[in-house]
Amino acid sequence: MVFGLIGNPLDHSFSARYFSEKFKKEGIDYADYRLFPLKNISLLPELLANNPLLCGFNVTIPFKEQILPWLDEVDNSVKESGAVNTVLIRKVGDKNMLSGFNTDIFGFLELVKDFPLLSSDKALILGTGGASKAVSAAFRRLGITYTFVSRNTSSQDSLLYTELQKEHIQQHRIIVNTTPLGMFPEISTCPEIPYHAIGNEHVIFDLVYNPERTVFIDKCSQQGAIAVNGLKMLYGQAEKSWEIWSGAATT
Repeated sequence: MVFGLIGNPLDHSFSARYFSEKFKKEGIDYADYRLFPLKNISLLPELLANNPLLCGFNVTIPFKEQILPWLDEVDNSVKESGAVNTVLIRKVGDKNMLSGFNTDIFGFLELVKDFPLLSSDKALILGTGGASKAVSAAFRRLGITYTFVSRNTSSQDSLLYTELQKEHIQQHRIIVNTTPLGMFPEISTCPEIPYHAIGNEHVIFDLVYNPERTVFIDKCSQQGAIAVNGLKMLYGQAEKSWEIWSGAATT
């Protein structure tokens, strides 16, 4: 049985290492996890045709939303978030039936559960890509109000980076970076926000996990904030993906 990860680029990913170590530790000798870099989501049928043993795969940047039209069915987590990071492949005759799931929601909830978040808190979500959809879905479950921060659009529930002021930072105790800024190999980059407004009351989550300590985390930590990376989210979503693939999921 083959599983894997599609996206572009994949140089930053720890997924193959994580699953290889998991399979070895748990004596799962019938499974293999591989990286499948795709330049375009339109190459998915070719990938499936060339890998007949593929039973499921994870989805990362930039395909978490682009993959939706290629799926035969989705579960409630996808309907809730509008994004997919896990696909189950089932053989129906000589055809592949593709089912989409979003285990990033579970992963993010695992990441934040050890921190003192209140339903009265407000959050800024930096970025509007596929990962941001899972984070916003998780915040809705927690009853936390959020505002997106984007490069391109400004609406009732979003701000442009150029509109972001000290007051916005002070009014939102939780800040989540869902962008790839700071991710290997572009480790010197970070979101452009007024860091001087961050204080020790803030809780900061950077979904980037490679490197483990990003410029974003450093800048926020220097202001006294609690700041953590997304490694625990990676582990959480990976375990939930394996539950789906192995047939152990209860819901």
